[in-house]
Amino acid sequence: MEESEKHQAPQVQSAPSHLSKKLNKILESRIENDKELLEAMKTLSGFVKENSIRSRKNLRSDIEKRSLSLNEEFLETFRNVKEQLDEISGIIGSMSDCSDNMLSRLNQVKLQTNELISKTNQLQNQKKNVETKLKLAEKFIQKFQLDADEVNYLVAKKDGNLHPDFFRSLEKVRTIHENCKILLRTNQQTAGLEIMEQMAINQETAYERLYRWMQNECRLLCNDTVEINDFMSTAFFTLTQRPILYNYILDEYCNSRRNAIVKLFIDALTKGGPSGTPRPIELNSHDPMRYMGDMLAWIHQTTASENEFLRSLFRKFKENSDLESTIKKSLGTILDGVCRALRVRIEQVLVSQHDTTLYKISNLIKFFDFTIRQKINESCELVQTLSDIYQLSYKMFLNSLNIHATRLLEKVEPPNNELLPNEEFRQTLSLIKEIFDSYSNSVVSVNTKKDDYIQILDCVIEPMLQMASLSAINLPVIDMAVYMINCIYSIHSMLSLYEYTDPKLEKLEAQIEAHLDTLSNEQGYFILSKTDLLDAYKIIQGHDKKTRGPLVNVLGMDSNTLKSSMNKFDVYLAAPDSLIVPQFNLLLSSNIRTKLKQKSIRLVCDAYRLIFNSITDTENGYSNSSSIVPRNPDQILELLL
Repeated sequence: MEESEKHQAPQVQSAPSHLSKKLNKILESRIENDKELLEAMKTLSGFVKENSIRSRKNLRSDIEKRSLSLNEEFLETFRNVKEQLDEISGIIGSMSDCSDNMLSRLNQVKLQTNELISKTNQLQNQKKNVETKLKLAEKFIQKFQLDADEVNYLVAKKDGNLHPDFFRSLEKVRTIHENCKILLRTNQQTAGLEIMEQMAINQETAYERLYRWMQNECRLLCNDTVEINDFMSTAFFTLTQRPILYNYILDEYCNSRRNAIVKLFIDALTKGGPSGTPRPIELNSHDPMRYMGDMLAWIHQTTASENEFLRSLFRKFKENSDLESTIKKSLGTILDGVCRALRVRIEQVLVSQHDTTLYKISNLIKFFDFTIRQKINESCELVQTLSDIYQLSYKMFLNSLNIHATRLLEKVEPPNNELLPNEEFRQTLSLIKEIFDSYSNSVVSVNTKKDDYIQILDCVIEPMLQMASLSAINLPVIDMAVYMINCIYSIHSMLSLYEYTDPKLEKLEAQIEAHLDTLSNEQGYFILSKTDLLDAYKIIQGHDKKTRGPLVNVLGMDSNTLKSSMNKFDVYLAAPDSLIVPQFNLLLSSNIRTKLKQKSIRLVCDAYRLIFNSITDTENGYSNSSSIVPRNPDQILELLL
């Protein structure tokens, strides 16, 4: 009994301990973190409506009933699914039977159509081969034959014009002809030869028609201005493939334009422009410079216009030296037609002109010759004509100068009292000045200008100097020298304004110096004569002390006579300008007068130095030389200069 009690006591103690552990476990558990428990509790709350003792006691049975109900619903649902699957299985079986039936029938049909398919494949392969051959044939025809339209393009229209696609067709013919050379290197030589022959015929026919069309077009180019369109320039360029036809057409164009230019030139001379504006050139024939200027200007303008027309015609050509040469040669051919009319009229004008007008005309011709020569061939007739009439006009100008110079020598008149160049002399100077002034507008080269200056001066200057010499031949020495210096100075002053006259100026200056020497000697003798020193100077020059003794013993060389002369010389020193030859004031140049004065003073000083040295020489016996010559030569020179 006691033992049983001992054994029961621990059990009683352990029961509360086990319960407490569960309670503690429940209390310690975090229900909010147990999602499954929360879901289960949520499900229970769905069918447990109230929390009562009865509900808690029947909770297990309620849960089991709920589970049973759910299983029954699940079973019912799967029963329906099974019935539907059985139905689908029946349908699939039917379809399988149908498919097997169709496959069987297809196998039977396949066996029956194998032969048909084989034949079809053969036909398809044959079709592909035929299509390939057809494409090759089309390509061959396209490359080696012309279509109907292209053949028609090469045929001239009823109105004679060419189709706009003519050149495209002609280019294709040329290409086919070139491509046939490839066929000749294959086994298709027969076809290549036949096609080449046909294309050659087409080419020749097309070029012949093109030539005829260009020929007609060129013959229509007879107006003042022409329009070279792109089609015509293309046609002209295409003809270069046939050099003979090309040259014929170029000649045809040049001849047509040449005839037109001749007619237009004659109309410009005689009729003028439309409605009389501008006026006919020949209305100005009374004015030679304007008349010739208008004619040459018309030709120059026409040269520029025709040059533009030719460049329009050649615009399809590549720019090179040969093209420029062809254009210049063609332009020369076109303008050659005006040469005869131009030459006749210019020669008529030249015959009636002289001197300056001839020179201006020659310069005018030279200017247009230089300008036109740059645009046309050097060998053409127009250049030769301009060169010939320039040479003619210049030759006539030189002849006119020679005639003028000859007339100067035929009309020699004595100088006037002022010793100035006469009227004929001054007119000749004005003529030379006018000629040289017109040279400023000349286009001749430097060497040519130098040669012209030399020719002109040689024609005129020497005769002018001869005329001056002949005019002064009967004058006294001083008058002659003054007159010659004035004439030469007039020439020198005029020539010094122009270039390339240095050689002639040097000769003139030498002649002036020669005449200045004459005048300075005369002035020196005049001063010595007026101061009575001339006799003493001459005696001293011819005195020989060894044979004649001291100079003081010579007659006229005594101290009193010398003192008297020196007194007069002192008067001269006080007023040097009082003893000047009157003719010296007639010199035109103040520089020459100054130079003459200096030269004469030096001569006087040289004479005084000789006298001074002789008097101061003790061997000549003058005891009081300082009273006779109180000033030395340097002092005299300083006073006079």
